[in-house]
Amino acid sequence: MASQVEIFKALANEARLDILRWLGEPDRYFVEPAKHATEEIRNAGGVCVRDIHEKANMSQSTVSHYLQILQRAGLVESERVGQWTYYRRKEETIKNIAHFISEEL
Repeated sequence: MASQVEIFKALANEARLDILRWLGEPDRYFVEPAKHATEEIRNAGGVCVRDIHEKANMSQSTVSHYLQILQRAGLVESERVGQWTYYRRKEETIKNIAHFISEEL
């Protein structure tokens, strides 16, 4: 598991915070999910990098880099299906960091 410092570093960027927020409510923020996403991926909250890139209005390379930072911090996980990569939040990590902030900080 990533250190708390690593998690806070990953969260110290407005765009990465937005991405994490969007992944928390994909049905709200990604009204039209990728047509190539399977129902299983949609039900698990997976969002295609392309959809995140379009929502963020940033280059795909920047979005991919931000997602890698969030993944290294343990805040998101990815699943590759064919040529597409889907991301979803790791709720357990978010729950743990929220507990740390509310109880130990």
